[in-house]
Amino acid sequence: MPTYDPIVEAYMPNLENLKKQAKLILRWHRERHYPVAAQIRGLLPRFLNMPDSEILAASFKLSDAQEMVARQHGFDSWQALKTGLSTMSPKVKSARSKATIVGAEPQLFVTDIKRSCEFFREKLGFSLVFSYGKPPYYAQVGRDAARLNLRCVERAVIELAVRDREELLSASMTVATADEIKLLFLEFQSAGAAFHQTLKKQPWGAKNFVIRDPDGNLLLFAGPAN
Repeated sequence: MPTYDPIVEAYMPNLENLKKQAKLILRWHRERHYPVAAQIRGLLPRFLNMPDSEILAASFKLSDAQEMVARQHGFDSWQALKTGLSTMSPKVKSARSKATIVGAEPQLFVTDIKRSCEFFREKLGFSLVFSYGKPPYYAQVGRDAARLNLRCVERAVIELAVRDREELLSASMTVATADEIKLLFLEFQSAGAAFHQTLKKQPWGAKNFVIRDPDGNLLLFAGPAN
């Protein structure tokens, strides 16, 4: 069982709330809610190499959902989580719970879902996670841990001249090292992506560049300068 400092322990939720979380995950799987597939793949090793469609079609029980909840809180199993909760002091148990945010997914407004998906696949090396509708009006693309949601609209939501002048970013994504941000820049350059800003060292100790998608959305990619 992992050890926690008092601040972290104070925000551990109670067991009843955790049970509700597990039941909600189970329901999402039964309803084939595609975003939950990525969470399952990220938390349960036996689903690691399975695509979303296979994960949602696979057998998935309440015990699997409970294991996911346990792993979200740093425990190897549901039983280990229950043991950890039971050994907390009464003061910690009565502390106010705090929700855990497990991911963030920026939403881009686009006028053509198919064109946008092709751009992210062919120019930026993303893959299609899911799409909804016939014709599609909503989709998600992903690369490594990054996820971007694409929402179809009839016309540009932000005036392009204002977006460029104010450099209004739609999403920011980061890599871990200076070498990786340079490699990513060269990869996108080779693929013919349109740059709003080429690779640049910033005064605050980062290197970044900005890509413009077919709808004018500005996508920042950043990494350390050294």
